[in-house]
Amino acid sequence: MGHDSTADAAEAARRYYGTDDVDAFYAAVWGGEDIHTGIYAHDDEPVAKASRRTEERAAATAAGRLGPGATVLDLGSGYGGPARYLAGHFGCRVVALNISEPQNERHRKTNAERGLDGLIEVVTGSFQDIPYPAGHFDVVWSQEAFCHSPDRRRLLSEAVRVLAPQGELVFTDLMATDGTPPEKLRAVVARLEVEALATPHFYRRELAGLGLADVTFEDHSEQLLTHYLRLTEETRRRADELRGVISPGYLDGLLENLPRWVEACQEDLLSWGIFNCRRG
Repeated sequence: MGHDSTADAAEAARRYYGTDDVDAFYAAVWGGEDIHTGIYAHDDEPVAKASRRTEERAAATAAGRLGPGATVLDLGSGYGGPARYLAGHFGCRVVALNISEPQNERHRKTNAERGLDGLIEVVTGSFQDIPYPAGHFDVVWSQEAFCHSPDRRRLLSEAVRVLAPQGELVFTDLMATDGTPPEKLRAVVARLEVEALATPHFYRRELAGLGLADVTFEDHSEQLLTHYLRLTEETRRRADELRGVISPGYLDGLLENLPRWVEACQEDLLSWGIFNCRRG
């Protein structure tokens, strides 16, 4: 994919995450801390609590590399929930690379309020061109950010480039089920301003091709239906409240789009889980 397409996709991600509507939606419905899929203990669990459980489960796959003195790169770090969890729970140093400056401003403010700004550096930039030297990080981490990439091969190559020998790549992503035709999901992913999603097979193949060892995919696709049902229910239940902080057009678009995600989950068109692999 050419430079112009990459730049356009980066601008789309910056635009999507930089609006007041998106910011208010994630803050009100998702909790404004973690903006990724949750692992639910029961169907009525709060989205924010389930999202934190995902971080705990993902971190458990790389616990041997996390601890004081470890350096972590969080790609597409959003509001900083995962970065704060990793720094606060394990004491590691985290570089949080994210394209949205409004998100980054909130991230820095929250870090300072919680006394974690000494462990977390928030950097505005694109994960297509990671501004760090080769072999710099013990762990490269990401949650539901790769789906915004216009060139996932280049993104994975960059992630591996900055990973230290024996370092681990840990990530989750929204994916299409293997074999799902892209057109089946076009209306679903339109809100994210992306053309198509990757698949588990794509990631397995690319990671192996980059020489990573022990590639594992912990499949939690069954969580997607619960997650999108919860988001849809919360958005509908709080629609009157949300109209005070979200524009009517954006809210109406959410109420139209979120059920499409539910339907896609019911039709087994979507996949999600935790990837872990190691650089030799």
